[in-house]
Amino acid sequence: MRIAIVSDAWFPQINGVVRTLKRVCDELGAEGHEILVIHPGLFRTLPCPTYPEIRLAILPGARLRGLLEDFAPEAIHVATEGPLGLSARGYCLKRNLPFTTSYHTRFPEYVAARFPLKLSWLYAFMRRFHNSGAGTMVATESLRRELAARGFQKIKVWSRGVDTKIFKPLAPPDLGLEHPVFINVGRVAVEKNLEAFLSLKLPGSKVIVGGGPQLEELRQRYPEVHFLGPKEGEELVRHYALGDVFVFPSRTDTFGLVLLEALACGLPVAAYPVPGPLDVIGNSGVGRLDEDLESACKAALEIPRDRCRPYAERFSWHACAQQFLNNLEPEVLG
Repeated sequence: MRIAIVSDAWFPQINGVVRTLKRVCDELGAEGHEILVIHPGLFRTLPCPTYPEIRLAILPGARLRGLLEDFAPEAIHVATEGPLGLSARGYCLKRNLPFTTSYHTRFPEYVAARFPLKLSWLYAFMRRFHNSGAGTMVATESLRRELAARGFQKIKVWSRGVDTKIFKPLAPPDLGLEHPVFINVGRVAVEKNLEAFLSLKLPGSKVIVGGGPQLEELRQRYPEVHFLGPKEGEELVRHYALGDVFVFPSRTDTFGLVLLEALACGLPVAAYPVPGPLDVIGNSGVGRLDEDLESACKAALEIPRDRCRPYAERFSWHACAQQFLNNLEPEVLG
């Protein structure tokens, strides 16, 4: 099958959306499907306000139309709600072409955290965007229920995976950190709610691995925290191994791919009992979910590390890719 995926998030960005799309493309490509990813790198771009590391395509309509018509896809998936996503949606609606979408991030909450806009307005925009497609893919059952209550229609669950050949227990770098080490990996941005973690009174050391627009601000405000910057590949895996507990303070992530990566590396999780952690961790015994995040962190120290990796092994990228494909087929090709 020829599948076009339109995404405003792509390399060199490093985040859960990009990693998910790349792994799904790899899995489907290995099965013989032909994939075209239409991303900002194919267009003239400008930096996203408040987040200059993200590039946004400028007036992509004509170029996007040419790419789609040359590729002649059998299925079109619009992964994001940015300039490329809006342009692809308009292209499909104008030509009466079915397409699917995905709800990767809590866009209304992210925008409201940066600009004085009402959540109700932002959710109205999101409903209109997604309901015009043939189906909206979400990462968890909790999010499906939440969006359905907000008026979203034709919602399909599309879970996530982890590569346990890459993410595994390894020897950490020797940084001389005092244990226990509480670690977070991901974007250093306001929507990640990192200050809820950084302000906790915990023994040992706190570590942040990742980059983003809030990095320098938080580095200055919390000089006792070890900010190690973004890491990739085996270096990233070794930095996961620094931790004794993976702390996930976000209340807005739709899944939290880093939760699976941490578990695969043998780290128990401490998080709030919100969608994402509730779906991934739940009552599995590999983490502690509590509105008192400090209590969750301390309780997670008691979880045997050898319990975590077997749990992560239940999540495969192959299953994730097949779910994505099945969500496309009946709606787009039926």
